[in-house]
Amino acid sequence: MDLERSLFDRLVDGGWLAPGRVAAGGWIYRHAGGVTKRANSVLPLVADGTGTDLAESVAEAERFYAELGLRCVFSIGPGAVAGLDAELDRRGYRVADPTLIMTAAPARHAVPDGDVVAGTVTALPSERWLRTWWRVDGGRHRADGDVPAMEWARRIMTGVPAGYVHLTTDAGAAVGRGVVQEDWLGVYCMAVEPGARRRGLGRSVLRRLLAWGREHGAERAYLVVTEGNAGARALYEREGFTVTGRYHYRVAP
Repeated sequence: MDLERSLFDRLVDGGWLAPGRVAAGGWIYRHAGGVTKRANSVLPLVADGTGTDLAESVAEAERFYAELGLRCVFSIGPGAVAGLDAELDRRGYRVADPTLIMTAAPARHAVPDGDVVAGTVTALPSERWLRTWWRVDGGRHRADGDVPAMEWARRIMTGVPAGYVHLTTDAGAAVGRGVVQEDWLGVYCMAVEPGARRRGLGRSVLRRLLAWGREHGAERAYLVVTEGNAGARALYEREGFTVTGRYHYRVAP
């Protein structure tokens, strides 16, 4: 495996850790009751060394998710096995959520004089934090099985040590989550309630997380944003982030 090519696949996998993980050859089957594609998809970074061909590896993944009652989804990032995207296309898998990987250097991203880096970073998400994220970004997810969707979300959020920011105004709230991974800071869960947008809350949350990451030794930061989210992308670009890579999902028909 080319470690440099797979860097962001591995960082994102580690920053959004699925509670269910099964190693299958060189692939990882991730599952979390259907809550978020990221936590319910195959991470296919290493070609199977047992001699099993690509089509059979895909079929094995399909059987695994079928037993869980979940649709089979693959995360196709920079480090995905060569030829897999074409094989999935041949099998009728649709492309979903084309996503940009953006990076910046927090150590060089100084907050202008006079600006206040607002917010307190906590080690666990409060109930208010979770409700805010769920209202903005999580509510479209529906869990399969007996575990409520919100509980799956909580397990994903707290699967690795992280920092959580929650800012509120009379118009609404904004949240964000940061994960320090050696010298990287992963920025996740950036969400601003509709009534509170265009008031600088998102920028404040991002700057608080970048400052927190610097305090904990992060020299570089990354985040992921869907290609269609022009507003979020514009914010990140203003704050020094540039596009470094891309990934997408393939969803079974």
